[in-house]
Amino acid sequence: MLRDSRRVDALSCSFALKACARALALSEAIQLHSQVVRFGFCADLLLRTTLLDVYAKGGDLDAAGKVFDGMHVRDIASWNALIYGLAQGHRPSEAISLYKRMKEEGLKPNEITVIGALSACSQLGATREGGRVHDYIKEEKLDQNVQVCNVVIDMYAKCGFVDKAYEVFDGMRSRKGLVTWNTMIMAFAMQGDGYKAIELFKQMGQDGVEPDAVSFLAALCACNHAGLVEEGVRLFDSMKECGVVPNVKHYGTVVDLLGRAGRIREAYDIITSMPMMPDVVFWQSLLGACKTYGNVEMAEIASQHLLELGSNGCGDFVLLSNIYAARARWDDVGRVREAMKSRDIKKVPGFSYIEVDGKIHKFNNGDQHHESWQEIYRKLEEIMFKITDHGYVAGTDFVLHDIADEEKENAICYHSEKLAVAFGLISTAEGTPIQVIKNLRICGDCHTAIKLISKIYNREIIVRDRSRFHRFREGSCSCRDYW
Repeated sequence: MLRDSRRVDALSCSFALKACARALALSEAIQLHSQVVRFGFCADLLLRTTLLDVYAKGGDLDAAGKVFDGMHVRDIASWNALIYGLAQGHRPSEAISLYKRMKEEGLKPNEITVIGALSACSQLGATREGGRVHDYIKEEKLDQNVQVCNVVIDMYAKCGFVDKAYEVFDGMRSRKGLVTWNTMIMAFAMQGDGYKAIELFKQMGQDGVEPDAVSFLAALCACNHAGLVEEGVRLFDSMKECGVVPNVKHYGTVVDLLGRAGRIREAYDIITSMPMMPDVVFWQSLLGACKTYGNVEMAEIASQHLLELGSNGCGDFVLLSNIYAARARWDDVGRVREAMKSRDIKKVPGFSYIEVDGKIHKFNNGDQHHESWQEIYRKLEEIMFKITDHGYVAGTDFVLHDIADEEKENAICYHSEKLAVAFGLISTAEGTPIQVIKNLRICGDCHTAIKLISKIYNREIIVRDRSRFHRFREGSCSCRDYW
């Protein structure tokens, strides 16, 4: 149109921007934005909302925010575009703040708004805020929408409250869809409740809903986290009978299932015989199993394949270093570390966060930046004294460095999840559950310590790490120490 010198109007720009949003064509959208300014269409509400949507979907959330702030009039679509964009763009705190601001300014959130807000709550593990959004959903009868119910179930599950997730699932007014069943099965799977997940998987078929690839994946994950090895293998073998072709994720889950159970040779055989080329995830899974069971020979094979595939993930090197360190093979540990240095690979720092009174508090390992860090450290000293009195011995084998045992004990004492739990104990009322989210896998020493903390302080403690939930109650964990 521009080349043919035809007149461009606001509607033409809007259609072109919608095409950019679908194609995630950010650079083209920026050029169109300049044309919108040039032709003086900035006052057009629909056009600005579309422009905001393009930036949000394209991942340029700062530009989306500027467009939003420059709008003198905003409709529900404008608010939804930015809230959803912030939630999907891993800026959940800002998404929740914008949702609150929207309500304060007198607008009524709709189905799209609450889906964005709940997604943000899921990422943060913000149960209280998620509960408030759920209350609003019930008040406005938005729970008649199956997609909204699916997201509510997912939110409670990802915050560690699978019982609440099931209450929503069981009490749904709308008909349960395939996604609903899959979400609930995966919720039980992530909690380590394999039996309930498998029971629900069977009930799904009885209710006339045919399982798909995602259903089987959720059921296999349940078997994996609960150690139901034979059930998992049987499920995997039954997929083709049900007309579902196993994909790379199904094979990966079975490899992990066998590896966790110590059946490392069987896991290796599946990797080398499956119909698709194994990617780095398969070898990382096998390497993790080798670390658990101290299989150095197979670990070196897995590590070699990872190098051949060009993997530069710090976790691969750290796991191999871990395996050597557990055998006190410090020369090999040094060789792995030199390889990390030469490739400029750095270990991903561990951090944890906890929500208290609607505010998110983040802790790094050995953190002394929190405003209450001295009080937290005093509480942690009290905790360490009490759990030691109950038989706790620091798991110094979880520290990779070739240093004295006393230094190792100090290193693991101030892990981020321990700091978060200590802060939870001093900041919440007795009997209140404590929720912690960690970016990495919870370490074995912290797992042992938190089991004792839950018993001594009579608290339920929920830790969500990068792969699953650990629900600590009265000295036990929902994973049954199988993780």
